[in-house]
Amino acid sequence: MKSKIVLYLFIFMSMICLYLFVSNGKMAKSKDARIAQLENEVEALQDSVQDAQLKVLEMQYFSLENNDDALAYYDHLKLDDPSRYIADKLLETNESKGDNPLIPYEGMESDFKINKIKVLNHKWILTDFSDGKYWGELLIKYELKDDLGVDFTTIDHLLYTRSN
Repeated sequence: MKSKIVLYLFIFMSMICLYLFVSNGKMAKSKDARIAQLENEVEALQDSVQDAQLKVLEMQYFSLENNDDALAYYDHLKLDDPSRYIADKLLETNESKGDNPLIPYEGMESDFKINKIKVLNHKWILTDFSDGKYWGELLIKYELKDDLGVDFTTIDHLLYTRSN
């Protein structure tokens, strides 16, 4: 009787060991496949991050912040961020009652105001303006004076027409 119990116990333990061995092998294969999949995803994400960085560098090409030759014009003024200073001065033109004086159109839904500003270099600014429904763009020439005053002159403009 005692030998049969030991035999059954041995068979039962053998089956448990066999089950653990097989399931552990399947689990290892599953984990290896998951690791390989995650490595491929990481590689794809690294490629997309690199593409995004290249696009950002491309977009920053026409930017005062990245143009050392243009920034040299403002060395004597001791401004921390000339681009931000100029953009703030341009946004101040929105504070006048009615349409922004730099925009040569009358607002149709409300007053035309400047929304987005891109300081291209030490002479030009590209802006977007809108009245909430209609929008357009301006190319503005500016001059930052030694007394930190800024003169703005609209060089060219366009108003997008709505096609329904």
